[in-house]
Amino acid sequence: MDRSTDNPGAGNKTPNDQRHYRVNRSDLPLHCPLPEMSLWNSHPRVYLPIEKTGTAKCPYCGTDFTLEDL
Repeated sequence: MDRSTDNPGAGNKTPNDQRHYRVNRSDLPLHCPLPEMSLWNSHPRVYLPIEKTGTAKCPYCGTDFTLEDL
């Protein structure tokens, strides 16, 4: 899983400050928050349907996910 963001090098200044994650099929089923997020319990876990379109957005925190290996 590539934990890249739209703002590389920004660092973790605030909890879950990364707003874009690239994931692979090996990471499915996709859910947010991810275990390695700085506040993994910042909202209830929600599973995101990314398989059909290749993109998903968390309805709680607005984090965008892109499936790299469609």
